[in-house]
Amino acid sequence: MTAGVAELTLADVERFLYREARLADEHDYDGWESLWTDDGLYWIPGGGTSLADPDTQMSIVYDNRSRIRLRVAQLKSGKRHSQTPPSSVRRMISNVELMGTEGADHLVGANFLAVESRQRGATIWAGRADYRLRLVDRSLRMARKRVTLVDRDRALFTLSFLI
Repeated sequence: MTAGVAELTLADVERFLYREARLADEHDYDGWESLWTDDGLYWIPGGGTSLADPDTQMSIVYDNRSRIRLRVAQLKSGKRHSQTPPSSVRRMISNVELMGTEGADHLVGANFLAVESRQRGATIWAGRADYRLRLVDRSLRMARKRVTLVDRDRALFTLSFLI
């Protein structure tokens, strides 16, 4: 651990990731949004193998904190027609790893499997999420989340729910 960075246990991180998944699955968008830092970035890279630079490659989602807030407001408005009615989603989180620290951030990775049910049928979303978690007022928050989908180089259904 870097000097000045509080020690986190694997159990602390797992609790946080499970809570994030539950809030998203249950459409508690305010609760999910509250998990972000003020400088949060949410990135879902598009096709290709490079995950280095969202400014030079296609992204499915690349949201700063303001855009995260807008996305949540749209989901809550009832006017996001691709989510009327809302998808039924359940996520499973596995292979959680503490990857180290960088500045005040804890680097964390986890695999996920999400099943989204809509009238068209069930869609399976799988991938890896890499996080920068930060302690803010003694609570963990997401400073960055990068979701790398297994099928990112194929045609995708709408991702208008939170992944």
